[in-house]
Amino acid sequence: MKINKVIYITIISCVLATLMVYGSQNVVVTLGNDLNQEQRQQMLNLFNVKQGAIAVLVVTNEEERRYLEGVATERQLGTKAISSAYVEHLQQGEGIAVETYNITWVTEEMIMNALVTAGVTNAKVIAAAPFEVSGTAALTGILKAFEEVTGQAISEEQKRIANEEMVKTGELGEKIGKEEATILIREIKEVIIERKIREPQEIRRIVIEIAGQLNIQLTEKQVEDITKLMEQITRLNLNTEVIQQQLQGIREGLRDISRDNQEVQSFLQKILEVLRRILESILGMFSR
Repeated sequence: MKINKVIYITIISCVLATLMVYGSQNVVVTLGNDLNQEQRQQMLNLFNVKQGAIAVLVVTNEEERRYLEGVATERQLGTKAISSAYVEHLQQGEGIAVETYNITWVTEEMIMNALVTAGVTNAKVIAAAPFEVSGTAALTGILKAFEEVTGQAISEEQKRIANEEMVKTGELGEKIGKEEATILIREIKEVIIERKIREPQEIRRIVIEIAGQLNIQLTEKQVEDITKLMEQITRLNLNTEVIQQQLQGIREGLRDISRDNQEVQSFLQKILEVLRRILESILGMFSR
């Protein structure tokens, strides 16, 4: 059976165009402005994306400083924008998943906690750099990409407080251990949000109480710093139910959903699989 070549090309083009459209709608990448061309391509390869197939934004050091100046040290801030990010918007209920590459000071869990404060939901995130960096600036690009991929604006106050939370957790981690600091901040935040606690003295009591439950010894200054951070978080206009769901998702390790796409596929991935089968069927028909 012979089919007109024009019809064949048209069908294939339509299928491939559909694959590209569906495959790019829920992914945005941000690249550090000071990466050279080779380093930019290295990041795109790591994220397994192609230039032109998805939205690629640039993040400058000035943007990073907008939220970190006065919070992070000059050494952590640097003078160049290097950190890059991949953000994929997932289906409802899939939670937040974070992976990092060449990020040495900020951990995946610290980024996840900060994303919850910023109001980010259901997202797969990869924060990376072509060489080792602290990672304090990574959140700026992640939030910029999330706004782009969802069309949802994140307030400047949320961005500032989320960045401060990440840095303060990292500093606390230097004293008591990164994992311990991350768990402590998450547990305190979860209780305060759940109970809608706003009074500074009550927040302070919760900080001391949970630190005791986790057998973590805090100095007076550490208690004060955490209390002030939580006061800021309580002033944000956060959706309590959504925040609790995301915090619980982190507790239950929902990041495994995004790390194993073969076991748990999003609705979009299922659509792509169906389209792939259609394409194979068409190609098989023409090969007869």
